Amino acid sequence: MEAKRFYVYTLLSFGDRKFYTGFTTNLKERLQAHARGEVKSTKNRRPVKLIHYEYFVNEQDARAREIFLKSGFGRNQLKQALKRTMQSLI
Repeated sequence: MEAKRFYVYTLLSFGDRKFYTGFTTNLKERLQAHARGEVKSTKNRRPVKLIHYEYFVNEQDARAREIFLKSGFGRNQLKQALKRTMQSLI
């Protein structure tokens, strides 16, 4: 039996220079959907680039991490951790 995979990912929008954090069980397909403009939240913020993702074997842990990264403290922590990445992309 194959274990389910859960991903929490962060995209950087080159349209507005902001983060988008999401949750998925199929990271490759979800990124393709973002690129095609099929995701309402990022459709008008393209192009976007994957700058961070985390893999979980437990859905509740992944959802909790997504919620944390979307919070003010979590978003600030992520920005701090990725500051050199951001500088190189913007």
